[in-house]
Amino acid sequence: MEKQDKMADITPIRLGMDSKFQFKCHKGVECFTKCCRGINIILTPYDILRLKNRLGLSSEDFLAIYTEPRLMEKTDLPVVTLRLLDDEEESCPFVREDGCIIYKDRPTTCRYYPVGVATLTHKEGADDEGFFFFVNEPHCRGFEEEAEWTVRDWRKDQGVDIHDEINQEWTDLVVRKRSFPQNIKLTDKSKELFFMASYNIDNFRRFVFESSFLTRYQAPPETVEKIKTDDIALLKFGLEWLKGLLFNYENFEMNMEQQTVSIKENHP
Repeated sequence: MEKQDKMADITPIRLGMDSKFQFKCHKGVECFTKCCRGINIILTPYDILRLKNRLGLSSEDFLAIYTEPRLMEKTDLPVVTLRLLDDEEESCPFVREDGCIIYKDRPTTCRYYPVGVATLTHKEGADDEGFFFFVNEPHCRGFEEEAEWTVRDWRKDQGVDIHDEINQEWTDLVVRKRSFPQNIKLTDKSKELFFMASYNIDNFRRFVFESSFLTRYQAPPETVEKIKTDDIALLKFGLEWLKGLLFNYENFEMNMEQQTVSIKENHP
């Protein structure tokens, strides 16, 4: 397949939650699974949680086996993309001829398809218009199917609304960093902490409970107890901590017996 034949056409139409479109993907369409090849998928923190638990791996092992590190354009923040197979079509490692073997836990981007996200925040009350667009790939026949959706209904049907809700604080961090002038950079240590709290949740749990973290930052006892075993609660906890660390939000009360922690400080 020629490279140009694989290129997706981004339809220049700004879509809102109530915009309508026609689409359905199933085994009966001739292009089934073609959209799972030659792809570039940035994985979100919640994607990592779902996938590593589905496969019975630690977050560290999942990251090593199934992802590639990247620096996000315009933010210089570390993210990961799904590592594709080294075959002729650059296939997703989870796709087979009869479909996706981790479908119930598929990434956020896969759930959105054929809708793309034009902005990274989905806060309640924000202006929804212009958030979305269509990704029209030349091979896709799903648009010829008769099922009709609004963007809102599609998000709910695909479970992407839950993904967006859990990822919201992370996407807001990315958006905030994107607004910084290009000459303002985070330190390497800050990037390491962002990556750990966002993606390597098992390592972050060790960092919280096996270092002096809980003597530096006060957290309610019930929260401390919950994040010992609840990955989603720990992710949300970590993102709130990152806000305070990276952008001086006041989401955590400093233990006054401890000195203020600098963003450049080497944490134990």
